[in-house]
Amino acid sequence: MRKYTLSKSDSSTLLEFVDKKWPANVSPSKLKNIQAIEIEENHNLLIGESFLAVQVNEIVLPFIGNEEVLKSFPSVNVDMGAIKFVCNGAKVMRPGIVKMDDFNKDDIVVIKDNTHGKFLAIGIALVSSKEAQAMSKGAVVDNIHYVSDQFWEAYKESK
Repeated sequence: MRKYTLSKSDSSTLLEFVDKKWPANVSPSKLKNIQAIEIEENHNLLIGESFLAVQVNEIVLPFIGNEEVLKSFPSVNVDMGAIKFVCNGAKVMRPGIVKMDDFNKDDIVVIKDNTHGKFLAIGIALVSSKEAQAMSKGAVVDNIHYVSDQFWEAYKESK
């Protein structure tokens, strides 16, 4: 694992993505001195002042442990049978979804367990919530960051 500070241009690119894809109430206005912990090529844990995120290629997602930020994103609740699969990185499939907020295709979506409302994972919507409601089977959310994944472990080590 390599640790480094993002350049001004990389920080600017990051801020553009966050401004576009994150809700306005949680999007940081400035991103300076962001530390990147490289997990593998194009997979970074990003740590800055009041900013904690995961970067996979060009996608920047909030860190799963940052619950205050996660509350601002649309979510899907999964049944107890889906939890084991979601926490191992599987895509969120329509039969496992019990409840969902409104979202568009390619939006950032958080995945929660239906019983306790705990955050399990974060991903990108493969279809809109309207399309998902009409489906009986198929993938709805591409799971990118989940509890106990490599980003989670790197964060624990960095503390």
